[in-house]
Amino acid sequence: MLKTFLRRTNSLVPIVRNASSDSKATVWPRKIFSGVQPTGALHIGNYFGAVKRWVDLQNAGEDVTYCIVDLHSITLPQDPQVLRHNSLQLAGTLLACGIDPSKSTIFLQSAVAQHTELSWILGCMTTMARLTHLPQYKEKSAKLKEIPLGLFIYPVLQAADIMLYRATHVPVGEDQVQHLQLAMSLARAFNNRYGPTFPSCEALISDDISSRLKSLRDPSKKMSKSDPDPKSCIMLTDKPEAILEKIKKSVTDFTSEVTFEPDKRPGVANLVTIHSLASGKSPQEICDDAKGLNTGQYKLLVAEALIEHLKPIRERMEMYTADQGFLATVIENGCNRAREVAEQTLVEVKAKVGIDGFSSLVRSHGAVSHRPAKLVV
Repeated sequence: MLKTFLRRTNSLVPIVRNASSDSKATVWPRKIFSGVQPTGALHIGNYFGAVKRWVDLQNAGEDVTYCIVDLHSITLPQDPQVLRHNSLQLAGTLLACGIDPSKSTIFLQSAVAQHTELSWILGCMTTMARLTHLPQYKEKSAKLKEIPLGLFIYPVLQAADIMLYRATHVPVGEDQVQHLQLAMSLARAFNNRYGPTFPSCEALISDDISSRLKSLRDPSKKMSKSDPDPKSCIMLTDKPEAILEKIKKSVTDFTSEVTFEPDKRPGVANLVTIHSLASGKSPQEICDDAKGLNTGQYKLLVAEALIEHLKPIRERMEMYTADQGFLATVIENGCNRAREVAEQTLVEVKAKVGIDGFSSLVRSHGAVSHRPAKLVV
């Protein structure tokens, strides 16, 4: 498994070198791409495990592009009005968490038509057998009687998302690594067939506790907004009283002491992880400070720290979502920047594939006859 650990740094890793089909080294500038679906409010696992890292990358001076992947969200039925609302709300949430449109490109996937164009080209270069073996397809299709085609081919669109911006690094969770490997495979296949065109991207996978937040109600499972139990995860939109109630109802165990033992005491360890991320203290420092407290008393400290950490984010979210015109302008500006980059890539791709339009046929085969064409019946 290809794994590159995310580091906080103020300097850039300058280049990625790929071996092309003609054995010459191709130098690609370091570019980072990631996307998030607008399928409801984000929870603290999304924030600490992904969005906060996006902000860190942005503030480190990286070339970053972040996409609201609304096309991916319709692989399963969505209410149109709710989807529009969620897309705007997500844009406001990203801004509230620290994404700066002057430093990052943030845009709406469906507004950049080149994503679907490149997806079709790449779809013609992969096989059904390869897509069938991807784990998320297996997991989601097992729950459906009739499987939408979009659910089957969305990893190809995901590859197109990445390749369109010639991303060299992609922050992902471990459950997405195989999809990233598909993008790497398609980049190699295209380069081998048509010449150096795309870099081979690498996964940026965190190795710290932020990627390991668990369900508050079942610490054997990852925190997820699709969990049927609303008390299982804390949303960024939750008010302080809701956060306190969810923390108080979180599952721990019958030992009252506060320790950080993820394997033996996952429920308590999950609370310590949340406390650590919200406070900036290490798990050991937290356990030392909590000596003499039982888990019931400790839960109040966790809730207090998390409420305090999320307060400014929630306030900024309310400010941004109240001004939908401003959010629409931010998205439009981001779409214009993304579209410019995407079009440059697609023009090159279509020329290499041979589908770059009528004008190229004229250039290749000489002047056009002015005699009217005859239809053969």
